[in-house]
Parts: sequence; structure tokens; C-alpha cells
Amino acid sequence: MAGQAFRASGAVGGRHRGPRSQRLDPRRCHLQGEVDPRSRPPEQRGGRGAPEYRACVSAPRPDAGFSTRAVHLGIDPDPTTGAISPPVFQTSTYLQDAVAQPRNGYEYSRCANPTRDLLHRQLAGLEGGRHAFSTPAGLAAEDLVLRATLRPGGHVVTGTDAYGGTFRLLEQVWGPWGIGTSAVDLTDPAALEARLAELDAGALVWVETPSNPFLQIVDLAACAEVCRRHGARLVVDNTFASPYLQRPLALGADVVVHSATKYLAGHSDSVTGVVVVDDDELAEQIAFLQNAAGQVSGPMDAWLTIRGLKTLAVRMDRHCANAQHLAEWLSSHPAVSAVHYPGLPSHPGHELAARQMDGFGGMVSIQLAGGREAALALAQSTQVFLLAESLGGVESLVVHPGDMTHASVKGTSRAVPEDMVRLSVGIEDVEDLQADLEQALAAR
Repeated sequence: MAGQAFRASGAVGGRHRGPRSQRLDPRRCHLQGEVDPRSRPPEQRGGRGAPEYRACVSAPRPDAGFSTRAVHLGIDPDPTTGAISPPVFQTSTYLQDAVAQPRNGYEYSRCANPTRDLLHRQLAGLEGGRHAFSTPAGLAAEDLVLRATLRPGGHVVTGTDAYGGTFRLLEQVWGPWGIGTSAVDLTDPAALEARLAELDAGALVWVETPSNPFLQIVDLAACAEVCRRHGARLVVDNTFASPYLQRPLALGADVVVHSATKYLAGHSDSVTGVVVVDDDELAEQIAFLQNAAGQVSGPMDAWLTIRGLKTLAVRMDRHCANAQHLAEWLSSHPAVSAVHYPGLPSHPGHELAARQMDGFGGMVSIQLAGGREAALALAQSTQVFLLAESLGGVESLVVHPGDMTHASVKGTSRAVPEDMVRLSVGIEDVEDLQADLEQALAAR
């Protein structure tokens, strides 16, 4: 397996983790080997007769559909009031009944928080993993994965198309610490095979599919097989698809990351990152590093993401339908020279996306026949599409990637074409979206 090279020395990421008896429990600040307060009788672990909050115990039938699980997974009505919406545990610390006797394992919210724990249960269930973690932002999730999986002198293989912030993190933050980065065409498994053959075992392969902003589609099962042969770990950024459309762990990925700010939360009112894994040992290392470095999401952001997950399926259906309509219409518009959307039969990854995904997503990128000036005019002339850096919210957004989301790679080989505009297609009435783009395309 890909992780074997990391386990042989008893260390992950080149950092000594200590004997198993002294490792951190992902839910607690204190060390394993102590008596777990949750194992004590009620009279010894507090509560004073009050009903315990029972989040994270509800489980729909295993064969329940995605929306049913998204709405109900991990949520029980409050035993005292019957409230069906879970509360926000907006607290930094918790009363202990005696020295080193926290109630139900909660002692400090950097280590564990009931709202965050509920979100983790839901994320793991929807992505098909055993362990989930939430961070203060999507880039914090990426950084946490890099800390947990890389050793000094390690190497990350990326695609040629990815979020500019990911390239900045790898090259400008991790590069000075001795981490190498190279980019290959990940739509070609043979190119990945050739690059990994040149590297030592233990490399990390970082995939976006669909990618940002060209919407390239990568064969995850094929990449996973290549990674296994070379002892590499496969990380998939599933932000553009969401678990409703694509579940990378089932296709062989080792790690899934999200900017949950986007489709998962879905309302442009929180900033959160997500990591989901299935491997127990990797999860333990991530939990230790997350606690040690304080890379945790706040309770309110966790709650907003819990709320967003309930409507993920219905929102994604509308995002996909609107994006498909606009992509088809834009394909025949004389002002548009290229449309990048995997739902179009002309897209080079269309057939793969149809097999690998349950929909084509809500992101559309276009290139303008009038070049940079036409792209800027479009981005600054829309009225329903809002000129704002993000994606995946209920409202439609437009960006000029070269000057906005990918400004950090401007002037490099990874620069985005100046004639490109990226559309995050929202859930508004599609007729209004089309009319807005029509008038903006006519702007000069």
C-alpha cells in the first residue's frame, strides 16, 4: 500500500510520534493510557443527573440515499427540549468534575468540541471514510495533510492545472523547507507513472478533478493504481465536485480535502477546510498535528457547514442543471472562443466524468474571442453574477482568474490565460443568468 514506506520506521512525516501509550487521542488533549472519562459510571463522570447531549449517535439505514444521510446522520433531537437542530457549542472550555476528569472527554475546544465532532461524523459518512477533520480554511486543510504525510526532502506531484493558492503553499511555503514540487499532466496516467518512477517511494500525488480553472478530469482509479505501484499517497481535492457527485476514497484515494467554504457550506458565510481519510494510523497523525498546531475550525463555522450539508444534494442538482444550460448556450456564442465544462460532449474528459461522477458540477470557465480586454469587460459588467473571489455558494460569482484566484502564479508557466473568465453558477433562475451574461458579453 502507498503508506507502507511511511510505517516502516514507526514515523509519519519524519516526525517521531512516541510510543503508542503516549499518543494523543484525537478527541482529547491528554494522553492515551489514562482512564477515559467516558468509561466511568455516570456518577463518576459528572452530569449531576442532567440528560447528556447525544450528538453523533443517529445513523440512517446503511442503504439510505445521500440526502437522507446528509439530513439525519449523527443528529438526534435534544433529549431535554426535543429541538431537532443541533446547538452551537460556542465555548472554549468545559467544566471538569475533578482534576483530570472531563465530562465525556471534553476539556478544551482546540482538542474537541461537540459541534465540530458532529460535523466530522457527517463528513466522514458522506465521503465514505472513517475519520474527518475540519480546519479554519481549505488551505489549512491542505497544510495539515502536508504536515502529516511529508518527510524532509519529500516531493509532491501536482497536475498542471490547480488552484493558485495550492501552488503558492507548495512552492513558497513548503519549498524553502526542502519539499520539492513538480507538475505533470495527470489526465495521462502514463505521465504520472513516468514521474513517480524517477522519485523515491513516499511521494505525494495531489489531484484536483475537476481542476481549477480548466475543469480537467483525472481518472482517479487509474491514478490510485499508479500510486500503489510506486508507494505514493494520493490526495484528491474534491471541492469542485463535493461528495454528492464524486467520492474519491471509493476510487482508491488515500486522502480527500475540501474547501468546505464552497459547496459543502454553500452560503458564502463561513470559512472552513476539510480532511477525510480511511487509514487509522494516518488519522492519528493528523489528529495529533491538528491539536498541536491548533488547526481547528470554530464551532460556528462547523455549525454553518452542518446546516449547509442538509441541502447539498438539492443545491448541487440546481448548480449542475444551470451550468449545463449555460455551457451549451455559451458554446455557440460568437464572443466566446472556448467553453470548459465536462458536461459538454466536446470536453476531452466528458466520458470519464460521466463514469466517475454523478453530475458535471456547477463550474464553467470560458475564453473570450476579444482577449483580455473582453474578459475584463465581462467580469466587470455582470449584474446577477457577482464579481467576488470564491465559488460554490447559492449566488453566482464571476472572476478573472489571472488577476484574482490565480494571481500568485501570474507570469509563470502555470499562469492562467488572460482571456479566461471563471463562472461559479448559482441556483438563481437560469433565464436570468443567461440574460445577465448576454448583456455582459455585449459590453465593451
